[in-house]
Amino acid sequence: MSKAAAAPAGASPDLLALFVWLSPAYPVGAFAYSHGLEWAVETREISDLASLTGWVEALLRHGGPFADAVLLAHAFEAVRAADDGGLRDVLELAAAFAPSRERQMETLNQGDAFLAATRAAWPAPALERLGEVWDGRVAYPAAVGIAAAAHGLPLPATASLYLNAVAANLVSAAVRLVPLGQSDGNKALAAATRTVRKVAPQAIGVPLDQLGGAALKSDIASMRHETQYTRLFRS
Repeated sequence: MSKAAAAPAGASPDLLALFVWLSPAYPVGAFAYSHGLEWAVETREISDLASLTGWVEALLRHGGPFADAVLLAHAFEAVRAADDGGLRDVLELAAAFAPSRERQMETLNQGDAFLAATRAAWPAPALERLGEVWDGRVAYPAAVGIAAAAHGLPLPATASLYLNAVAANLVSAAVRLVPLGQSDGNKALAAATRTVRKVAPQAIGVPLDQLGGAALKSDIASMRHETQYTRLFRS
């Protein structure tokens, strides 16, 4: 398949590719990473539904996931505009924009895995020529943005589904670590979805020179996790 199916005029776009790419079954290894959440559970910052919901909401509004959505949007727009210089700038910033070694490993490993899987099963010219534009590793959100633009998928849906997938992975990690029951996990997912609806449109409108974040507890947790004695997750 070289391009996602185009929807007739006035019809809803075909988002099936996005649902596949951002499902837990897609081979990017997301299940191995907790984005520092494992340390937050260890220190009891996250211990129940309320604290998990607050943690995830803060990340979606002010933390790494929000910044990821900004980077995704700029990678998407650069591919759509055939702006190779702009794409290089986004990819360089995305690879460097991580507050800890584990966060960088998380985004680069998932980005590499996403591109490898997508090139193999969902090829497109923009994906094939990416090596001519950039010879480094590609951060996960940028990889998703590039693939979505290459297949003519809509940016708003791509950003929303990306953020929802990130939130779902955090909740899944918390369900296993706290532990939380499936009912509380489902409530946390519902709360995250409501937040995603609000923040995704905001993220795709942020200029690249205004990229930033303020979820400092999460950043510190990712640093502390590097030396955590007992760990189930790689970040």
